[in-house]
Amino acid sequence: MTQFPFETELSPLPNLALVVLQTDETIEPEFRRMFPPDRANLYVTRIPSGVEVTTNTLADMANTLPASVRLLPKALHYKSVGYGCTSGASVIGPERIADMVTSGAATDTVTDPVSALIDACRSLQIRRLAFLTPYVAEVSQTLRDVLAKSDIATPVFGSFNEADDATVAKISRASIMDAAHKLAASGDVDGLFMSCTNLKTIDLVQELETQLDMPVMSSNLVLARHLGRLSGVIPDGPNIALFRT
Repeated sequence: MTQFPFETELSPLPNLALVVLQTDETIEPEFRRMFPPDRANLYVTRIPSGVEVTTNTLADMANTLPASVRLLPKALHYKSVGYGCTSGASVIGPERIADMVTSGAATDTVTDPVSALIDACRSLQIRRLAFLTPYVAEVSQTLRDVLAKSDIATPVFGSFNEADDATVAKISRASIMDAAHKLAASGDVDGLFMSCTNLKTIDLVQELETQLDMPVMSSNLVLARHLGRLSGVIPDGPNIALFRT
């Protein structure tokens, strides 16, 4: 065997990481569009999650989150790590999530869709949200309660009432657009939020914002914006109010 000398080099790009639910088919491809390889190094780890989304299966993720984070490359330092589950963040709590993530990965900051949504609403001066979710009311109520504690009301609420996460990823564009229009028209609100990282919304938001004449947000877009603000990496997202703040 001939042994060759070698040199090492480090990527000049910042490292970002994302914790994705095992059942999620949407957030990873959407994030790779918003954080392309010439802008950041995006690393993804998966966390076991129940096929049926309930408060119990969401809470159970706290037991496996540290182990999932430890599967990220240990040799790297991350500018920010995002936990990719809106309902899970509301059940487990952003503070507890941050503690578990920092115990398993060397990162400057941690975020999640709940923290990101609250930050976005404050930047956009939104106090009353139309809230669209795919999940049963019990799962969504926890998030609505968390938002209320931050003085963000959700007077208009609608759901596809679907507990199977695999089905959520397949909800059609037409169904989401129709539900968004009906919700926005049914109350006095400042903006629309489409909850769930598995709901395919990235290509709908700009069109909806123009049609509804109000800020429109989704779990993946608020998380990408907040991850970008914390890391200094500007996401390549749609031309919407959220990314202009």
